[in-house]
Amino acid sequence: MAGESSSDLNIIVHKNPSESHLSELGIKSWPKWGCSPGKYQLKFDAQETCYLLRGKVKVYRKNSSEMMAEFGAGDLVILPEGLSCTWDVSVAVDKHYKFESSSSS
Repeated sequence: MAGESSSDLNIIVHKNPSESHLSELGIKSWPKWGCSPGKYQLKFDAQETCYLLRGKVKVYRKNSSEMMAEFGAGDLVILPEGLSCTWDVSVAVDKHYKFESSSSS
């Protein structure tokens, strides 16, 4: 799929993944990150997989009112490399995260 435009970048949200799946991924060993409620401009230079321990987020395409995804506590989220977006955080976020190198599948 050469020449993907940013409109092709999709956020994948897995609602309430099983404990066994989370332990397979090694989530508890991943670094943690958090933020307070507010709006954040983010650009993902690598694919990020994150697991929200708490929080509630709506993600909008950069310079757009189009909502791409909504997720919160208990969700496993995959954010694609190259995504530029705004996170509208209504409940403070606490998450484990991991960045993938672009060479991994």
